[in-house]
Amino acid sequence: MTGVVATLDDWGKPAWIAVMVLGFILFWPVGLAILAYLIWSGRMGCGGRHGDMGHWQRRMADRWERNMERWGREMRGFPSSGNAAFDEYREETIRRLEEEQREFREFLERLRKAKDKEEFDQFMADRRSRPASEGPQGASA
Repeated sequence: MTGVVATLDDWGKPAWIAVMVLGFILFWPVGLAILAYLIWSGRMGCGGRHGDMGHWQRRMADRWERNMERWGREMRGFPSSGNAAFDEYREETIRRLEEEQREFREFLERLRKAKDKEEFDQFMADRRSRPASEGPQGASA
């Protein structure tokens, strides 16, 4: 069962919506159960539990990266086209695109870290501004 969920997660929201609609068509309680699961798990972005869009984006980026690596190996495996200028151009273009991809991934990572730092700093500022009489929850005096 978790394999099906992971596969649908890899395909994203459209796959989940298709399965839900199919469930409604076949037997409406099944569709309703899938809808409830999607909302409860946060996969539709309705709740704040598990539906972290960043998680989905990272999974898709990882999947894309794996495919690009595989395609890159296949591209490099191509025999010479017989035109040295074209082969050189192709290799340079692939190298440039891989470099741009690496730089973009680093840029996204810096953005994620900056967002995390900003959220943490906001949390600490809110915590510092809290009245001292509230104290930490669950602490006994």
